Amino acid sequence: MTRAALYCRVSTDDQAKEGFSLDAQRRKLADFCAARGWDVAGVYIDDGYSARSTDRPAYERMLAERNRWDVLLIIKMDRIHRNAKNFMLMMEDLATWDRQFASVQENFDTSTAMGRFVMDIIQRIAQLESEQIGERVYMGMAQKAKKGKGSLGSPHPYGYRIVEGRYVVDHQEVETVRSIFRRYLAGESLEKIARSLDEAGMPTKRGGSWRKQTIAAILANPLYAGHLEWDGQAAKGEHEALVDEETFSGAAAETRRRRAHYRLPTARASGNIAAEA
Repeated sequence: MTRAALYCRVSTDDQAKEGFSLDAQRRKLADFCAARGWDVAGVYIDDGYSARSTDRPAYERMLAERNRWDVLLIIKMDRIHRNAKNFMLMMEDLATWDRQFASVQENFDTSTAMGRFVMDIIQRIAQLESEQIGERVYMGMAQKAKKGKGSLGSPHPYGYRIVEGRYVVDHQEVETVRSIFRRYLAGESLEKIARSLDEAGMPTKRGGSWRKQTIAAILANPLYAGHLEWDGQAAKGEHEALVDEETFSGAAAETRRRRAHYRLPTARASGNIAAEA
């Protein structure tokens, strides 16, 4: 009897879409197996992961356990991949492993040449839709930076919380940010500042250890001086600055001075590292 691996996935955006819930996917896949007379060998669920990447725990585990199943079954092709290259690499692996692939909604069977051809066309359309969404998001972020309104979609940066799409000062963290600027301007090294914050038991945004790269990113992030920046677009933001312009400019000048003598980590002006703190 054919053994089926049922793969279900939702991203954050999918959560609110009718028909994309994990329970709905699982039920439909189980019904499909019952109608075909297939055994369910395993159910693999990735909750909150994008199909643009293969870095998904359940997806990786499913492929690693390929000896347990004969066919990989999904509801719809965009549940497994939104990148044509990743999809084709997976299909090559399945062929090497002598495993089949089936999609309920598209009703495709990889055992036929026509099924493989049409599936490739559908997958390329899914990638096109994904890239178009990415382009619209990019344009929206650039427009926000130009107008200086709202957050730019990154995680909560240290010193702020994002409330209803806007940066709001986190009063439990604001003094740490200001202290970082003061100490750096007073001559302390990035390593010493990070080490002292750890020794003082001051948690990062995610509760991890402080790194010199994190300190460097905070010092280079114009967000703390009240500005928004996205891919070269910059404007005065509507959020409250945590340091004044003179302090921020002074830190930038100090970084340039130190780089003339030492090799410091390059901080991304977008503040991504700071956001991960």
